[in-house]
Amino acid sequence: MPKPSKKNISQLLLPLSLLYGMVVTWRNILFDKGILKSKSFQLPIICVGNLAVGGTGKTPHTEYLVKLLQEQFNVAVLSRGYKRKKKGFRIAETNSTVADIGDEPYQIKQKFPNITVAVCKQRVKGIKQLLKSDIAPDVILLDDAYQHRYVKAGLNILLTDQHRLIYKDHLLPYGHLREGFESRDRADIVIVTKCSPDITQNEMREIEHGLRLNPHQKLFFSTFRYGDLLSVWGDNTRKLSAFTENTKVFLLTGIANPKPILNLLHGTKAEITSICYPDHHHFTPGDISHINKKFNALSQTGDALIITTEKDASRLKFVQGLSESVLKHLYYLPIEIEILNNLKATFNNIIIEYVRQNQGNSLMA
Repeated sequence: MPKPSKKNISQLLLPLSLLYGMVVTWRNILFDKGILKSKSFQLPIICVGNLAVGGTGKTPHTEYLVKLLQEQFNVAVLSRGYKRKKKGFRIAETNSTVADIGDEPYQIKQKFPNITVAVCKQRVKGIKQLLKSDIAPDVILLDDAYQHRYVKAGLNILLTDQHRLIYKDHLLPYGHLREGFESRDRADIVIVTKCSPDITQNEMREIEHGLRLNPHQKLFFSTFRYGDLLSVWGDNTRKLSAFTENTKVFLLTGIANPKPILNLLHGTKAEITSICYPDHHHFTPGDISHINKKFNALSQTGDALIITTEKDASRLKFVQGLSESVLKHLYYLPIEIEILNNLKATFNNIIIEYVRQNQGNSLMA
């Protein structure tokens, strides 16, 4: 009996997407009508999220906001802490692990040790706990909470990947959307992320036309800027521009969309080998054995190194069994956000003015 084709499987998923869409639409109607309640707070709350499942750059954009605000305000980041082993509300400490708080909150706390990073699946409860903490925040950044409508954020930032735009996508499980395209209306700011460095003004206008935003919504475009490779276990650095034909790169990722990094590395002179696991992948002993063997074979033939992402590096730090050779040659690729079209100052001013104008006494409304 012949196996069903991918096209036939996709067509079977379409009715499930319609059913899922009915449930999501009804839920949003209940919030819009006030039957399900959204909680407001008397302090600035900025939500960074998306409609699609993973891969739009939420954490780098959250980190951008932290850098922008931390000099002037007490910043707290509140995340769900996806795939952490411990439950309930937790404030990240310097010795917290990925198992305690999740890989993305761990990454943020490591990069910004002086801010408050907390995790709680119930965001209302998490905000209440933060307001009771010793250092009450001036502003709270909600990481990946666009669908968590029990909190009424004062500023909603919606991200969409240039290469997987929300108006070209479909609802789960047929597509990647957690909510329908019409849910973009809740956003105050929409950012088209992961833009190609050579994106043209015509392409931007086409995207703006496709998004069909309301007059009050602000549209920005951003791209990733990659820094020099940093050693996970030391102070060594490597420049991508210094790679030669003899450089052997083993790319190891567990993120939603590794294509941008793959494209970047394929633009160098190095020979690229890759293993791409699913997002937030938990590395098993079998995975580690396979990684060790693969890198050992690669390192026999030239200048070899293993490259991973910041998020994956956070998890790999707690993995047992990596060989000495892997540990010695393991690097991560740092990324930063750049706002395009010379609109960085405009974007920054919107964020800072929102926080300044909405600072309150941190008491619940």
